[in-house]
Amino acid sequence: MPMRAIEAVANFHCVTGENPLWRAAEGRIYWEDIETGRLFRAAHSSGAHECFFHGDRVGGFTFQADGSLLLFEENRIARLDADGVRRVLADGIDPHMARFNDVIADPEGRVFAGTIGSSDENGGLFCVERDGSVRLLWRGTGCANGMAFTPDGRGFYWTCSTTRRIFLADYDRATGAVTNRRLFYVAPEAEGIPDGMSVDTNGDVWTTRWDGQAIYRLSPRAEVIERVELPVAKVSSLAFGGSDLDVAYVTTAGGTGTHEGGPEGTLYRITGLGVQGQPEHLSRIWL
Repeated sequence: MPMRAIEAVANFHCVTGENPLWRAAEGRIYWEDIETGRLFRAAHSSGAHECFFHGDRVGGFTFQADGSLLLFEENRIARLDADGVRRVLADGIDPHMARFNDVIADPEGRVFAGTIGSSDENGGLFCVERDGSVRLLWRGTGCANGMAFTPDGRGFYWTCSTTRRIFLADYDRATGAVTNRRLFYVAPEAEGIPDGMSVDTNGDVWTTRWDGQAIYRLSPRAEVIERVELPVAKVSSLAFGGSDLDVAYVTTAGGTGTHEGGPEGTLYRITGLGVQGQPEHLSRIWL
């Protein structure tokens, strides 16, 4: 087993650090602070980091195939080009949402986008098709959260933070259909709240814990393989990065959103995990 190490990459004291996403073409990890509307990036090799955009609250984002970023904001979708120009593409998508939350692109370029509802029952999951049309997949949560695909491309994980449950569904790449949703794992209260996730090439699920100070590694049979402890309580999401996708970048929350504060809101990276992540997909919305 390689020697494991956890190190701080950048501390922007994020109120809600989220959505780490590896951009292989640049060798950089991107992430955000939802509440302050800031987007960040850091070079894997040097650790050099910056805040490169500051705007409205962003619940999640994807990389588009043309190099732009697709921003899922409070109740709208916007495009952010490399020159920093932001353009709203769709607005007023769902009157029941407080804002978008976790999002993920699928192999065909669609985007699955979760929402935080205005109540504990009307948040849900939407699918944004490549032509920009939006369809509701389901409601019934206050906070839709982490998603990931199984290595064989036939399964789709989705997290309901409100009920501390992770679900597994059948996924059809050709149509984008998500069917036969069933319970995969229920997190005991002592673990904290399931938040963002990623799935490695072995099929193991790496799921973070808000107010749980940890990442849990689950087998495809929902067995707890290990618990990786972080230095702060609110561990929000993770993504695999590096040239071999063998480094986990982990976002945290609870910071001040200013230049002052403690370690809360730091982006960490973990080496020596002994696993390899799957490449993330590019979205192709309105392209």
